[in-house]
Amino acid sequence: MIEHVVLFKFSNETTKEQKEEGMSRLIQVKDKIPGIVDIQAGTNFSDRSQGFESGLTVRFESKEALEAYGPHPAHQDVVAYLKEIGMTEVLALDFECL
Repeated sequence: MIEHVVLFKFSNETTKEQKEEGMSRLIQVKDKIPGIVDIQAGTNFSDRSQGFESGLTVRFESKEALEAYGPHPAHQDVVAYLKEIGMTEVLALDFECL
């Protein structure tokens, strides 16, 4: 199993509704991209986030499924939306579950 963790920062102009829409769109790719076991997204509520406002976790069947996810058109459509609404920084971490 592969875990993909992504943290997002947005511009001050990005609305709460736009951020929520972005996370919703990310969750919806589960039905469009093969190899996704589980996907979760949400908004940070703690003061430990170092400015990252939203988070995503995606569990994949394999490294090959993760590699296919990045360039997949459904994923790229969401990335384009996130950039359009003001995503300013992204931090990703991928690991194999023990």
